[in-house]
Amino acid sequence: MSGERPFDYLFDPDARNEYLRRNKAVVCALSASYISTFAGYPLDSIKSRLQTTRTPITISKLALLVYREEGLIGFYRGIWIPLMTISFVRAASFTIYTRTKEYFRDHNMLMRNNILHVASTGGISGALSGSLISLFSAPFELVKVRRQLEYSIAASKGVRIVKAPNTLNAVRDIFRTNGLLGLYTGFRLHFVRDTLGTSLYFLEYDGLRYLMGRDQLGEQGATPPWLPLPESLIPFMCGSLAGVSSWALIYPLDVVKTKVQQRALAGEPKRGVLETLRRLIRGPDPNSPRPLLKGLTRLYRGLGVSALRSVTTHGLLWTIFDLTAGYIDQLPPSKRTS
Repeated sequence: MSGERPFDYLFDPDARNEYLRRNKAVVCALSASYISTFAGYPLDSIKSRLQTTRTPITISKLALLVYREEGLIGFYRGIWIPLMTISFVRAASFTIYTRTKEYFRDHNMLMRNNILHVASTGGISGALSGSLISLFSAPFELVKVRRQLEYSIAASKGVRIVKAPNTLNAVRDIFRTNGLLGLYTGFRLHFVRDTLGTSLYFLEYDGLRYLMGRDQLGEQGATPPWLPLPESLIPFMCGSLAGVSSWALIYPLDVVKTKVQQRALAGEPKRGVLETLRRLIRGPDPNSPRPLLKGLTRLYRGLGVSALRSVTTHGLLWTIFDLTAGYIDQLPPSKRTS
């Protein structure tokens, strides 16, 4: 419209409503992501430490140790990375996911109202979203891991940290040690993890929402008689289950990725993925291998706190996403005429 200023939506309620409707997926993703990320980050930080510690330790003891050595800030070390990048990563991820599903709908592909088609469109959309977003998110996650593991990386180098470097210094250290490509350390594992994990996540979420009464077009119907949940709890339940189960399936891959990145950041000799996995399960001495069951337990160290983080993060994510979407859907229609 001629004469309209770029930021009219900040002051004009009618323009603001139109802006929210046009950018619904982005607005919902942003509002949900910031809150859920902040709520779940301390658990993510503990998860990374549990994955890389050489000696078994309980979650409570590790949390106490972090608090004693680093204070409350230790649980939020590196949070600015996901908070700064979440605006792009989550918004882009949900946009790709929703646009891909719209493409299937517009071309009448996989549009039968059954769980196979619903879950398949979610899984394919999630795989495309995860693979594309990993190209941009990999450097930021590497820096996040670097910040979370500052003390363990320093200990492996025989250095005692008096004051942990800030995020900018962490980026400089990675760049100085490994060059620009150093920011993509462990990228192949990151790519596979995000593609597979995001595909499983959206496949399960859309499948669960279908079982709970939402059809292929996104309209929520009555919940099934075998689980008559209030409608407001459905997003939290489906998001939590999808987050926990998909994360549990790819968790070993995330452990290997974190270990590979930790060794690279500490300047230790490189190991292949299979060798890293073997040593995690069977131990460093091939002549005296660790019992298989004990090794698998080592591989899943931190899964409990990671599951709790997934329940918190993904339950809140979809709850706030749906609440925001419902708010936007109920906005009054525009009074402007074309």
